[in-house]
Amino acid sequence: MAQLALRSLPLLVLMPYEIQLDGCEISIIKALGLGSGEIDGATLIERCADLEFAELLDTIKGLVALGYVETDGQSLHNKEEMEKAHFHVNSGYSKDLKDALDPREEPKKSKRVRRE
Repeated sequence: MAQLALRSLPLLVLMPYEIQLDGCEISIIKALGLGSGEIDGATLIERCADLEFAELLDTIKGLVALGYVETDGQSLHNKEEMEKAHFHVNSGYSKDLKDALDPREEPKKSKRVRRE
């Protein structure tokens, strides 16, 4: 019976979406750099000195959970663990993140056609 119910569900169509970043996420992505390699947690903490550590830790955990940022740290619970970890932007999302950092209005295409 469960198999019958699953077959009757409509197929989900995955639509592309725009990444929406808040201020803390933007600060962290800029500090990591989109084209650069890995940076250690201590350097990230220095570059994000304007953020409180708890806010930085919470935001970096969210970015890792979404897959936008990758880390070698198994757990990020305190400052010592964060300083030892290395972080970098996931290259699969780098173009989308770049667009999210600098959103541009796409010019609307005119419906008018030039006739010769």
